[in-house]
Amino acid sequence: MAAPWEFHLPFAPADLLRDGGPGRYVVQEVLPACELPHALTAFRTAFRARGALAVLQHFDPLYSLLHHFRTVGTAVKEDALELMMQVVSHHSNELSAILGDSGLGHADRTAHLNTLKMNCYLLTGLVDAYETETCKNGLVVVDPAGKNKKNRTKISGSLWEEEREPLLRLLTQLLQLDLRQLWSGLVVEEEFVREIGQKCPQDLVRDASGIKGYATFITELAEQIPALVLSNMSVLLHHLDGESYMLRNAILAAMAEVLVQVLNGDQLEEAARGTRDQFLNMLQAHICDVNGFVRSRVLQLFTRIVRCKALPLTQFHSVVSLAVGRLKDKSVVVVKNAIQLLAAFLSNNPFSCKLSCTDLAEPLKKEVQKLQEMRDRDRSTAAPAITTEEEWEAMLPEVRAATQQLFQPLQEGEEEVLEVEETVENASEQITRLLRKLNYKSAARLTQKALCRFQGKEPFSGPTEENEEATILGVLKRLYTGSCPGENSEDPPRGDSSLKTQEVVAEEQPQTELVKQEMLVQYLQDAYNFSVKITEALSLISKMMYENCTSVVQEAIEFFVTVSQFGVPQALLGVRRMLPLIWSKEPGIKEAVLNAYRQLYLSPSGDSERARAQSLVHSLSLIMVDASLGTIQCLEEIISEFVQKGEIKPAVIQLLWERFTEKSQCSSLEQRAAVMLLGMMARGKPEIIGSNLDILVTVGLSEKVCEDYRLAQEVCNAISKLASNPKPALEKNNTPFRLPQDHMLFGCLSETVSKGFVQPSGHWIPFMEAAVMLIYQLAEGPEEICAHILQMCSQQVLDKLQEADGQKADAGVSPSRVSDGATSLPTFLLMHLVSLVGQVALQQVAYLEVSVSAELRRRRILREEEKTKKHSDSSAKKQRPQSTGNETTMEEELGLVGASADDTEAELIRSICETELLDGKHLFSAFVPLVLKICNNPGLYSDSALSAAAALTLGKVCMISSEFCDSHLRLLFTMMEKSTLPGVRSNLIIAAGDLAIRFPNLVEPWTSHLYARLRDPCPSVRQTAGLVMTHLILKDMVKVKGQVSEMATLLVDPEEAIMGVAQNFFSELSNKGNAIYNLLPDIISRLSDPNCGVEEESFHIIMRHLFSYITKDKQTESLVEKLCQRFRTARTERQYRDLSYCLTLLPISERGLHKLQDNFDCFADKLQDPAVYSCFQTVLARFRRAGGKPETKALAEELEQKLSASHNQGLDSAETCQEGSETPMPEPAKQKQKASSRRQPLSTANRDEDFVTPQPRTLRNHKHVQKGRPSKKAIITFSSDEENSSEDELSAELKEDETPTKTTPITRSSARRLR
Repeated sequence: MAAPWEFHLPFAPADLLRDGGPGRYVVQEVLPACELPHALTAFRTAFRARGALAVLQHFDPLYSLLHHFRTVGTAVKEDALELMMQVVSHHSNELSAILGDSGLGHADRTAHLNTLKMNCYLLTGLVDAYETETCKNGLVVVDPAGKNKKNRTKISGSLWEEEREPLLRLLTQLLQLDLRQLWSGLVVEEEFVREIGQKCPQDLVRDASGIKGYATFITELAEQIPALVLSNMSVLLHHLDGESYMLRNAILAAMAEVLVQVLNGDQLEEAARGTRDQFLNMLQAHICDVNGFVRSRVLQLFTRIVRCKALPLTQFHSVVSLAVGRLKDKSVVVVKNAIQLLAAFLSNNPFSCKLSCTDLAEPLKKEVQKLQEMRDRDRSTAAPAITTEEEWEAMLPEVRAATQQLFQPLQEGEEEVLEVEETVENASEQITRLLRKLNYKSAARLTQKALCRFQGKEPFSGPTEENEEATILGVLKRLYTGSCPGENSEDPPRGDSSLKTQEVVAEEQPQTELVKQEMLVQYLQDAYNFSVKITEALSLISKMMYENCTSVVQEAIEFFVTVSQFGVPQALLGVRRMLPLIWSKEPGIKEAVLNAYRQLYLSPSGDSERARAQSLVHSLSLIMVDASLGTIQCLEEIISEFVQKGEIKPAVIQLLWERFTEKSQCSSLEQRAAVMLLGMMARGKPEIIGSNLDILVTVGLSEKVCEDYRLAQEVCNAISKLASNPKPALEKNNTPFRLPQDHMLFGCLSETVSKGFVQPSGHWIPFMEAAVMLIYQLAEGPEEICAHILQMCSQQVLDKLQEADGQKADAGVSPSRVSDGATSLPTFLLMHLVSLVGQVALQQVAYLEVSVSAELRRRRILREEEKTKKHSDSSAKKQRPQSTGNETTMEEELGLVGASADDTEAELIRSICETELLDGKHLFSAFVPLVLKICNNPGLYSDSALSAAAALTLGKVCMISSEFCDSHLRLLFTMMEKSTLPGVRSNLIIAAGDLAIRFPNLVEPWTSHLYARLRDPCPSVRQTAGLVMTHLILKDMVKVKGQVSEMATLLVDPEEAIMGVAQNFFSELSNKGNAIYNLLPDIISRLSDPNCGVEEESFHIIMRHLFSYITKDKQTESLVEKLCQRFRTARTERQYRDLSYCLTLLPISERGLHKLQDNFDCFADKLQDPAVYSCFQTVLARFRRAGGKPETKALAEELEQKLSASHNQGLDSAETCQEGSETPMPEPAKQKQKASSRRQPLSTANRDEDFVTPQPRTLRNHKHVQKGRPSKKAIITFSSDEENSSEDELSAELKEDETPTKTTPITRSSARRLR
């Protein structure tokens, strides 16, 4: 074309056929379909010659293709699509170079602009045509006979499926170019963008890939040109109600971009503010979208908005509240993004760097009170300043002028606006309000109407004025001057030029101060509300640290790091709660904990190295205040990691030594924390303690130790880090580190323990235990040192006895009373002695089993290696050809020798424990009768602390010898059952747990009594029992059978800590294969038993938790069958209901439905119970919601009909039976079951006839059963001191024939167990 023209994107294809005016491109001819192949070939040739600009001369053939698209052959369509993609791709590459050319001429720019528009129009037209054809072909059923047509559809569809996504990526790539330079202005034509943006037909809902492309396009377009998207947002909004979550996400993302880039800032106009608020409201609404991906995406968008500071302060509270609500979302991704959003709120909050509710509440209260005082003062002072009469006089000229306008012609629209209130009072208030707002004209008009409506009623009556104007002014004056004199100054008339008096000017300053105070109060209120919501989130997020999802745990950890930086007091609880995660098997979680503590404590603020060290030490010391032993162990693991990586500066270690030695002034608590931290660091770097051992001993174990045994205890714990781990001692060169017996450390320890023995201190026993453990860890010949300590302490006891005997003799007490033994000793002294004996006994066993055994093995390996080396040297001198066979034989012999040597060493250690430690020659034999006497006589030795110490010592002594343990297990378990002291029961549970590991076959017959403590009336005992049983079961030291139902009852324990123990147990048990699946039937039977079960609601809670671990389809199907079979053996209505409720917890599949159908006869007669019938209805309803095949739905309907028939038949038979007999049908059992939290009193649970040991199982190969009574064992009894006491009070032993007489291997199961 000679004249320059411009291509305009049409709103409809037919627009290009009509002349739109000068300079606009018009299609000259629509070619017939038969000419299109030749025209496309010509276009391809021109494209090769001229490039993408060839479309300027060949647009009409391509337009004709779109016009005849339905009738054109598939090959032509595919050629056109392929050619257009090549053209657009080529032009896109050209444009990237051309747009950077600042010297682009006007003609070239116009040519490329027209080419771009034409190409995009044609390409998007092809997209639209292909999508329409694909949708229609998907809906039309092809005639089977039309094979060619069917094949052709498949070929065309397959090409489009392949090319759709590359095509959309091509369009996106094109739009990412800076195309604004092609237009004469800097704004892209809206028609161009709208043509591409509107290509989202609703019939693409089923097409995921197409929707994905459009969603990506909208999102990226909003990022590049948000203003354009804003102007066309109305076109997109209807998609927010569509089914495609990807489109919803894209539109919401576009809104967020507009909010961040366009509708951001405080200078927005009113209309823009309204649009911004509408967008924010839409985003908030979709935080609760039905689709989890949308909820997650909106939370991400709000996180970006908050970080870009584009969220108005007025919206903070609502968005934070929604985010806190999403913490309970079932979708893990939503929860993760909700945590990220709350962290973003914290990091970008406009309130304060400290967000403590307590710290904010006080200033808020103070400022609110100040605001109220200012308002009261304002009211009291305003009235005398200017009276209402004076105000009226000032207002009168303007009021008169407004009244006179009433008698002039009305302006359009005034009558519709002004309406008088229904009552006189309301009308008066309405008029007065208008006067105070300076709206005099409206007030006068309403007064005029009110005079007509309320004639004769005050204040619209009074002296008749000369004319209507004077009457209106009189009413207005009476209303203004006679209303609420004290409030006149709240909203003084502004803008009245006549009020230029000195008083009004003086009044403006207090008004400004009042506004400022109101703003301050609002700010503090918002900050307080924000802090409350963050505190609420803390409790929810802290519970997420032990979720199964690693990413959620990592987000929770990061969140608490952020919260800690803002001074929220509850953050310290979360920081402590994350400590146990350092033991996590997930490397990501462990590293997250290390990073958290690295950020919190290893990057302290301070100008100097010393100041930073002080800050770090102070922060770490705070964690250890009132910290549990578990917390301290976790912190030790973290600090040792930091030390090994060299992240702890020497200045920190130096400061800790200064605090310990009191060179740096500090409290006793800080001194103790310093030595604890030094011990933790020594685990990663032992030389920290080793190089300063003398300082630790002289300062920590000095004469002042009696003043603070806890410091001495921590010193012992710190020094113990020098002890080498016994396990690596298997290596020949790893000689264990030990100190000689005459080292000053052991002398100080012996002296300190002996001195403190005769002093009543609650902290001496923990110190003594740490000291004895340290001696056995580090001393050469520790048994000699501890024997010496025992002898010194025993001698002091004897000296006390002699003193007491002498005093009693002087007082005239008879010799028989003086020899009463322990009655004349202080209780604490006896408790100290018993505790010392128990600790020495336990450490002696550990020393023999671990340290001595490892050292024997190490030395044997060294001897064998020397022998092997000598043998190989001598063999080398002989004939070498014959050495191969000899060496092999020698290695085999060495292997056998090594195995037998291990057995020999183990037998040696065992024989020492069994025969030597407790015989009459050993020191322990002198103390064992004393321990047994205290345990056998709880009535005489009634002190709770003494009884607990003696019980624990009995357990420790039982660890020495299996023979001694076997003969005293009956006493131990009797005390565990019958003792009224929770401390005794707890200690014996712990002792029994250790004995179950050391002598499993001896303890196995008593397992049921360990389970019985899970129903103990004392919460601390139940918790201890839960922890011990968790340890034993997970370590496979106790056989898990139906008795594990006792652990299940803890899931509904009233104590939250005990519930946590049970939840952790089942969570760990679920990782052991099919353990929970195998146990479920027995647990259900036991908990449903009316005699020993739980209440129905508690049963439901327990089952919901346990069934959450059943995730495999095969397990579900098998359980359906097992539960159905159990209906045959059930005997009560409660059991029917429980079994049917369990079925509702299983996700029934098609196979599960067949199982229900096959076992219908098992429960058919139980369906007359409404609760049972309702449960089966629930199962079927859930199956229907899940969907399925038509035949499966028919099966479900058939089953439902059978259920209904059986239910109605049962009801009819019940009615018939009731009509034919006077005796009514028995009602379902309503007996209230015993709750799991209701514990039986000890007096009823501890009868001797209930305490029966289960009979041991007969061995498999044992053919002849012995029927004679077993030989009796000796009973240790103490006849003295018990003669005058009642048997029930003092006796704690059972009859001899109740003692288990045969041990059962732990790997086998009993035939049956009796309670």
